[in-house]
Amino acid sequence: MKIRNLHILSFITCFPLAINAQSRIYVNEYLNIGVGARGLSMGGAQSAATGDVYSTYWNPAGLANMQNDAELGLMHAEYFGGISKYDFGALAMKLKDKKRMIGISFIRFATDNIPYTLDYVQPDGSFDDSKLKAISAGDYAFTFSYAQQLDWFKHKKNTEASLGANAKVLYRNVGSMANAWGAGLDLGLKIRSGQWQFGVMARDITTTITSWSFHLTEKEKEVFSKTGNEIPIKSYEVMNPRLNIGFGYHFLKPKKDFQLYTELGADLTTDGKRQALISGKPISIDPRLGLEASYKNTIFLRGGISNMYQTGDNTDTTNRNKYFVFQPAIGVGFKIKQLHIDYAFTSLNMQDNPLYSHVVSLKLNFNKQKKNTANPQDVPVVPQPAPEPSSTPVKP
Repeated sequence: MKIRNLHILSFITCFPLAINAQSRIYVNEYLNIGVGARGLSMGGAQSAATGDVYSTYWNPAGLANMQNDAELGLMHAEYFGGISKYDFGALAMKLKDKKRMIGISFIRFATDNIPYTLDYVQPDGSFDDSKLKAISAGDYAFTFSYAQQLDWFKHKKNTEASLGANAKVLYRNVGSMANAWGAGLDLGLKIRSGQWQFGVMARDITTTITSWSFHLTEKEKEVFSKTGNEIPIKSYEVMNPRLNIGFGYHFLKPKKDFQLYTELGADLTTDGKRQALISGKPISIDPRLGLEASYKNTIFLRGGISNMYQTGDNTDTTNRNKYFVFQPAIGVGFKIKQLHIDYAFTSLNMQDNPLYSHVVSLKLNFNKQKKNTANPQDVPVVPQPAPEPSSTPVKP
């Protein structure tokens, strides 16, 4: 029974403690899941479409298209049958000149209540419930965003551009055994021209390095030694730059009650050969496609696909047959005065052992009340009657 407990501890800690390589693929992947039910239901095709508080994640340049003075965004989702919780919160606001915007956001992806059984089984084989405890393994990201409008196309009607940047701080932990800190920088650009939109988001342009520190007790080190695990001292993870590109088009003019928007996007990674539709070294390309239909900017119906690639058939012993895999998503949205409610339903690889996820997100708008600044000259003047002539004679 004691050996079984050692294997449980080894399984819990193997993820962050075996990262001795200086650079590898799929680092900090929780930052690439996406946020907001709108973006997730459109397959993550948001680099060009985004224009609200959720731009702090998808493309900070989109904050410049925010229609309200301030916006609050909140999201909750559960993955792997509710084992892992995924939460997001953001606040964005316009500065006084209305041409610059700032925002802050927070991401948490964590698994809580992981049994820690190292002290649960006593030397005589008995169980001590007082020694049984739970730990959490969590990933956190804190982002500070800034955006401003550009005057590149001030002489062109219906064309505008904006630039944005993110400064982010990363924190990861596995109970009290290990934690890590990192920092990175993102840049974004967005251009709107008529019914067309273009957006590009350059993530981790400076290469984000996450540094791990380990705080194992002597007993934990003994367990690692007995189970054949290396006892780590310090380790680093390197997150290479990646590009998120999107081209969007509105099929109907803005004044129409019905609107139809579609966006074709792609994620270009530079950390090595990935499982993507176009896989290569060092660049892999993962296409994304999203569609949104709306009525009077109040009711929304969305759909999208992402994570497309070809994989081998497990039933084929010759390893020659392959089939196409993708991640589908659908969603709906409602706007009730200043409140937006969005829902997304996604599945990781629908064709093989689907893992369904429900995502709910909210957006609350805040606007300052406009003061009465009417010009006194604009107030109508009521004519006054002329004074009657006096009957008293005027002395010379």
